[in-house]
Amino acid sequence: MSVTAEAPTTAPGPELFSERLKAATWSDHQAAEDHGFTRALMDGTLPLSGYTAMVAQHYFAYVALEEVGRALAGDRLAGRFHYPELERVPALVRDLEHLLGTDWRERVEPTPATRTYVARIEQMADRPEGFIAHHYTRYMGDVSGGQFIRRTAAKAYGLTDDAGVSFYVFDTLGSLPRFRTGYRERLDSLEMGAATADRLIAETRLAYQLNTEVFADLGRLHTSP
Repeated sequence: MSVTAEAPTTAPGPELFSERLKAATWSDHQAAEDHGFTRALMDGTLPLSGYTAMVAQHYFAYVALEEVGRALAGDRLAGRFHYPELERVPALVRDLEHLLGTDWRERVEPTPATRTYVARIEQMADRPEGFIAHHYTRYMGDVSGGQFIRRTAAKAYGLTDDAGVSFYVFDTLGSLPRFRTGYRERLDSLEMGAATADRLIAETRLAYQLNTEVFADLGRLHTSP
């Protein structure tokens, strides 16, 4: 789930890349957030089956993203965004075991939109700036608006002790606002040419679009028309 917390701002002086990225992708972010499936999730009316299905689709996406991240750990650009402490697959496994049982692997499969999304992430193994785009789209949402989802889901589905919502628990990061600030500073300090920066922004927009298409697949199955 990719939900960030604040709209882009306009600051005096040279534009920081993190602000440029946020401004260039804000409409795409809003389209993902305004989707019917997302609204149902955020207001606590999404059925538990829909929430569980989303967790399953996250699993397939994060397996791909984290495998590419490990492969690019030594890259000059992408390696700056290799945060082992961010990895979500173990938490997703715990959540799926809680929500579906120990046989959860036999009960989940990627939707067509998730297959497309995963394939695109896997292509980023040869495009470090593209990996950063997908990393930003996923994890900055998780540590921002994802914290609201954690509270909403726990209340809506009676999930306690973080069982079922451990995906959104980032205790090892310490202060999440401080982490987000540091993340943006890394974006701002990237040494890349204009063409690379443009590709990173374009891929971020595509990442939001692919996320929205995953929500659309889920919405057709788990929300009322």
